[in-house]
Amino acid sequence: MKTRLGNKADIVEILELQEKYLFRNMTDAERKNGFVTTPFTVKQIDEIIGENGIFITENEKEELIAYAFAGSWSYFEQWEIFKFMVSRFPKLSFKGSEITTTNSFQYGPVCIAENYRGKGILNRLFEELRIEFYKKYPISVTFINKVNEVSKIAHTKKLGWEIIDEFDFNNNSYIGLAFDMKNSVLK
Repeated sequence: MKTRLGNKADIVEILELQEKYLFRNMTDAERKNGFVTTPFTVKQIDEIIGENGIFITENEKEELIAYAFAGSWSYFEQWEIFKFMVSRFPKLSFKGSEITTTNSFQYGPVCIAENYRGKGILNRLFEELRIEFYKKYPISVTFINKVNEVSKIAHTKKLGWEIIDEFDFNNNSYIGLAFDMKNSVLK
């Protein structure tokens, strides 16, 4: 398997994987294994590619089996939930540092095809992203829907993210998490 920075040639496969695991397209039973909530358009994916903000994993047949988004808060402000998260920053800190839009970035969503989960892909994908984004940001921030227990466990147990916040938005409950970008997730 190969993990790399995504490019325009990956957009169709990113959208296909997104649609398969998008919350609104899944049954309650399917959601128990994890899901993504933020749908991206071709234009939005093209923009994040311009920020070097999408990372992908391909299998041995060069099929896209995973992706992870990361970007500046100015990019993510186009969605209301991210504006809300930023409004909470003055109340939050992480390892003694305040969280700001200049010392942190938004990580996620991340999506891994179900038959490839549990094989270390999340760690390799995040490590590729971490190396790139640590050049500009010491802190990464994200959120997880509280009903997405699979994602919470993967991020807190496998990667070492720390819960720093809890909030409600648009009739859903979330946890906010932070990660110290100097820490490798590969053991």
